[in-house]
Amino acid sequence: MSKKKTSANSSTMSQKSYVSNMKKSYMETVVPNMVSRFSYENPMEVPRLLSISLNMGIGDAKTSSKKLESALEELTAISGQKPIVTKSRADISNFKIRKGYPVGCKVTLRSKKMFEFFERLVCIALPRSRDFRGLSFKSFDGRGNYNFGVKEQIIFAEINYDNIDSVRGLNITITTSAKNDNEAYWLLKEMGFPLIEKPNKEKIDEAA
Repeated sequence: MSKKKTSANSSTMSQKSYVSNMKKSYMETVVPNMVSRFSYENPMEVPRLLSISLNMGIGDAKTSSKKLESALEELTAISGQKPIVTKSRADISNFKIRKGYPVGCKVTLRSKKMFEFFERLVCIALPRSRDFRGLSFKSFDGRGNYNFGVKEQIIFAEINYDNIDSVRGLNITITTSAKNDNEAYWLLKEMGFPLIEKPNKEKIDEAA
């Protein structure tokens, strides 16, 4: 009994002490670089990731329960967390949708799972996108949050192309504690997020 308790306690301790590579990089590299760039008086002022939300819309979910189940399984595999079903908030006659009909699924990641997903997204998934040349720096919402779409869920290594019923896209929202888009831009850049370089205003003025 004592051996079992000891092994259980050691495994629990190892899980608690585990820190993802992306979080280590944030604490050891990103924070000092951001303090240097923005002259923060306190490292606690440095913006950080708060959550990452994944949203997958399913147009025919109202008529096909299999499509919805398949999307839920895929989003679970991608995120490592069970998603919830999103339902229509109002009647939409053009799409023959009534209030309460299932229209997709979503999941919100925080803490350890958020950092793990971010690392897989940056290092594995996005580089596998077809003709990928970087993400636009114009997709910030004015409050330090970044939103973009993925056209194919098969860029994620967790998805087996032979087992899916159709190719689906999903929307990803990265929420940060940044006060403005410029801070959020440099936070994501320092974390290795593949954003296209913003044009230098000084060079543009000189050229003009």
